[in-house]
Amino acid sequence: MSDKNTHSRRTVLKTASAAILAGPISSVATTMEPHPPFVTLLREPDLVRAFGPNEAEIPLQKTGDGTWSGGHSEVLIQVVKDHVAVSLRGHGASRIQLRWHGDLRPIQRYLGDHWERSYADLEWRGEAPNRPMPWYFMAFDGHATHGYGVRTGPGAFCFWLADQEGVSLWADVRSGGVPVELGERTLPVAEVVCRSGKPGESPFAATRAFCHQMCPRPILPDKPVYGTNDWNYAYGNNNAELIASVSALISELSPDTDNRPYSVIDEGWAMGPYNGRFGHGPWVGNPRFGDMDAFAHRLKGLGVRPGIWFRPLTPLPDSPSSWALSRDPNYLDPTVPEVKHHVATEIRKLDGWGYELIKHDFTTWDLLGLWGFEMGPSPTKDGWRLHDSSRTNAEVLTDLYRTIREVAGSVRLIGCNTVSHLAAGTHEIQRTGDDTSGRSWNRNRRMGVNTLAFRAAQHGAFYNVDPDIVAITRAVPWSLVEQWLRLVSESGTALFVAVEPSVVEPKHREALKKALTLAAKTQPIGEPLDWMETLCPRRWNLRGKLAEFHWMGESGAWPFSD
Repeated sequence: MSDKNTHSRRTVLKTASAAILAGPISSVATTMEPHPPFVTLLREPDLVRAFGPNEAEIPLQKTGDGTWSGGHSEVLIQVVKDHVAVSLRGHGASRIQLRWHGDLRPIQRYLGDHWERSYADLEWRGEAPNRPMPWYFMAFDGHATHGYGVRTGPGAFCFWLADQEGVSLWADVRSGGVPVELGERTLPVAEVVCRSGKPGESPFAATRAFCHQMCPRPILPDKPVYGTNDWNYAYGNNNAELIASVSALISELSPDTDNRPYSVIDEGWAMGPYNGRFGHGPWVGNPRFGDMDAFAHRLKGLGVRPGIWFRPLTPLPDSPSSWALSRDPNYLDPTVPEVKHHVATEIRKLDGWGYELIKHDFTTWDLLGLWGFEMGPSPTKDGWRLHDSSRTNAEVLTDLYRTIREVAGSVRLIGCNTVSHLAAGTHEIQRTGDDTSGRSWNRNRRMGVNTLAFRAAQHGAFYNVDPDIVAITRAVPWSLVEQWLRLVSESGTALFVAVEPSVVEPKHREALKKALTLAAKTQPIGEPLDWMETLCPRRWNLRGKLAEFHWMGESGAWPFSD
């Protein structure tokens, strides 16, 4: 990194700090040098390519205005006022690439997103030409921060590559692990959008504005979402009495009468865990819980809103073999009509019991067989087939989310391990990072702080951001947890706490009451100020004031598994 670039980035941070000390910030000035030209993508790409299985290229030629054809595939490009529409016809293509040439030498730092949850690895980086950046990326040139992406709800898994000589969009149009079979249908692959950064605009403000541009129709809760979730102290060893006791505590410490907290019952309530099969049904209360309908009403009587966890794509003991996913028969294939009906039936049941929030989990892993950090440029492995090969993997997941949304009615949805760009518009809340912990502070620092810093800009634009649980347990030092609790509660994002009942002291009650009071009301979105320098920002603009955190503790980071 050159001395000039270092000076430019430090200027951003120093200016932001001064603005906070003077009052709420609305913009951040950088330097007074002339702005480099913005490289727009609102034109036909300079190169269009298609690839079949095993990355074998399908030669394409431009055969008409906005049309590239070759083999049995046809890529269509339509440039309209505010986006570029990309479509596909025919069969045989697994992936397509669009390339726009342009001078990106002025770009100093790039920020990419993640396929689904993030995994402590989001960061601003210099040029990395082979680095896949799912869905969108931001580019900082020392003066302004520009955005490049696809609108939410695309028909393909899309990622970006960027280098000094141009920008590439790659779209994975597979169904399972084979080329999608479109028949006579035209696949709407994606709508490409871009945004030129504005003078005096902070990188965070630019990212937030671009997220709003990418998602024209989000579904958002009418009030902030907050409350308790038992996973980070119970880890599946939960029961009705334990959850009722913690729910009563959270109810007592939540003074807002207009927006009551949620109590989300996580994994452990159904018959699967009771029989040693975590993640499985039958989806009825096990003997530790009893009648789940009655328990929902009990929670309401305690002054909390009941929520519940559900894993849609694991089979029941009597599920027919024809429902099984060919990639792995331990999971269900959502393109089988009876599987969609089964998922809808279970969601209706949870709604009918009186649960006002449903947290559904594992759908990306169960369908595609990879976690987001394993996907790189390929969200699933080649070679396997879905029951219905006429829909892309992106369309299959979007259809599953819509099915859940439609039958859930007024129930709020939290997507966990759901694909960010596909869940936007159907889910009010999104778990935006991998699990935090009631056992390891290192995991909270890595997963929690990172996802909150680098995905807070999506809050209120795609959905409400859930950075995951703040856990008060014996295993995690309170001096560090107290800071994490403050950050989440003042950030404006969703706050869920896990409280091990036996550790609660007056200091915990006081901090929880303050945090829950803040979380119940709409707050300005917290802005990380040093996020261009670190993966776990310490310096934040919270409610218009400068806040600085000390995340490392006495011993520093733990380099091994957590």
